[in-house]
Amino acid sequence: MSDKKQQAEEIIRGEFHKELFAPFTKACRDYSLIEEGDRIAVCISGGKDSMLMAKLFQEIIKHDKVQFELVFLVMDPGYAKENRELIESNASSLGIPVTIFESDVFEAAYSSAKGVCYKCARMRRGYLYSKAKELGCNKIALGHHYDDVIETILMGMLFGGQIQSMRPKLRSRNYEGMELIRPMYLIREADICSWRDSLGLRFLDCACKVTARGDEASSKRSEIKALIASLKKDNPAVEANIFRSVENVDLDTVLEYKKDGKRHSFLEDY
Repeated sequence: MSDKKQQAEEIIRGEFHKELFAPFTKACRDYSLIEEGDRIAVCISGGKDSMLMAKLFQEIIKHDKVQFELVFLVMDPGYAKENRELIESNASSLGIPVTIFESDVFEAAYSSAKGVCYKCARMRRGYLYSKAKELGCNKIALGHHYDDVIETILMGMLFGGQIQSMRPKLRSRNYEGMELIRPMYLIREADICSWRDSLGLRFLDCACKVTARGDEASSKRSEIKALIASLKKDNPAVEANIFRSVENVDLDTVLEYKKDGKRHSFLEDY
């Protein structure tokens, strides 16, 4: 066992049990993310979030009474050589047996005049679903965490004029029998960073040249992060309140809502 693998697993069970392992298992339990007989493709981008997710899955499978299988899936969307090598090196150090496949996502996304990040994310997901299904999986797991959720809620309100959230699981519309799950849903980004720093490892950030030059979507998310940090100074509960807001939607007070693509007005039941 490599030193980093052993260290990563020991601190998940010990020092970071409350911050990482406990909320991971809680999300899996509360949202029924893992079921008997599942074969889950754990999708690894090479960043801190997905690498930690892989280690948490390796830990939970040792102790969970539910029988399921894991495939650790890496899509190379057109990484520079050094970025691909970093992913492979970290996976090896952490004892994560990855399956790597190539795609042309970066090249195709760069051709878009706008909305590059959105197109890239949609294409990535499609390729991951397709490869996971080819490998006999019925679910893909993505590494979105608690902070991603609350930022998405505010971005929808402030920049999209809508109230929406990032669900812990959803069924694929295009790949029959496939689901997407987010087991990191209750884990805070600051705790992920602390785990990373304790290991002394460098993980991949978004490796596309569009983000490097400052894409609109990434800059808006940065604005939202700064806004939440500012609000938290006066109200420490602001993050939890944003998260809970979409659990407490009172349909008797809203003007309109959409269900299955159909718009409904409060006047229908007035």
